[in-house]
Amino acid sequence: MMCGRVMMMGFALLVGASGCDRKPPPQQQQPVASAAEIERGRLALATYGCAACHSIKGMHAPQRTVGPPLEQVVKNSYIAGVLPNNTDAMARWIMEPRRVSPGTAMPDLGVSADEARAMAAYLYSQ
Repeated sequence: MMCGRVMMMGFALLVGASGCDRKPPPQQQQPVASAAEIERGRLALATYGCAACHSIKGMHAPQRTVGPPLEQVVKNSYIAGVLPNNTDAMARWIMEPRRVSPGTAMPDLGVSADEARAMAAYLYSQ
């Protein structure tokens, strides 16, 4: 009788654990950006109006709840739930969010690769 309970408990644990098959990617060391690139990123985020939808450290705009807060983006495991969180993936997301995740509310803004890398540098510098 005891053996049956132990087996059932083991089975329940196995079934419960199998629902969480997506492990976070290993945290990667983010490259150190220059102060000039970080400032370019801050200016690009302001120019494209990113604070209209996101709360971003160092940028003041009315509180919005359209997009997630970006103050501590470096602590997330994924970007938009689909890309591993690193600067290259962040730049890709900024440039082509609808190609990465077709149902996203984030618009394609025509951000260049250089601007996207600088924007990512600013976000990861926070």
